[in-house]
Amino acid sequence: MPDAFECEIIQEKQSDLTVSDADSDVIFDSERKGLSLTEYAELKALALKSAQDFLTLYQAIPDKSKSCLPGRKTFYGQVPRTAREMYEHTKNVNAYYFGEIGVPADNEGTILECRERGFAALENQADFLKCAVCLGSYDEEWSLRKVLRRFVWHDRIHAKAMYRMAVKTFGDKSVPNVFRFTI
Repeated sequence: MPDAFECEIIQEKQSDLTVSDADSDVIFDSERKGLSLTEYAELKALALKSAQDFLTLYQAIPDKSKSCLPGRKTFYGQVPRTAREMYEHTKNVNAYYFGEIGVPADNEGTILECRERGFAALENQADFLKCAVCLGSYDEEWSLRKVLRRFVWHDRIHAKAMYRMAVKTFGDKSVPNVFRFTI
C-alpha cells in the first residue's frame, strides 16, 4: 500500500447538485467506452461484494429502527437516519440505476438479490458490453460503467453513514467494520 496518495483532477463539470447531498450528474469520458468481458466481470464482482458487505453491516445492527442522529433535510427530502431507512434507500436505487440504461429491474428482496437479478437482466441484452450512453431521467447521461461506479459509490456513502450511526448509537464494538472505515 502506498504511503501517500496524490489527487489529480481528470475532468470538471458544472452541476446544480450539491455534491455533499448527492453524486453529481457527471458522466466521465472514460465511462463512455465499452467494456471487455473480463473488465465487466471484475466491476460486477465489486458491485456485488459491495452489496453483500452493505447487507452484512445492516444485518449486524442491533435495532434497525433506533438512531441517535438528528433529522436533516436535503434537496431530495429527509436524510435517512436509522439503519432501516439507510438500507431501504440504498437498496431502492437498484431499479433506478438499471432503469437509466434501459434494464428492467426491481427492488424486491435483499440489496444483493435485487442487484444480482438486475445484472442477470442486463446480461440477457444483446451487446450490453458496448456501453451505449443513454439519456436518462432529469436529462442525465448514463452508461454501464457509470452504473457500476454509482452502485459502489452509493453503497459506500450510506454504509459509512450507517456505520457511524451504529457506533454513536450502540457503541464502538457494536457492528463489524466490513468496509474498513476510519471515523
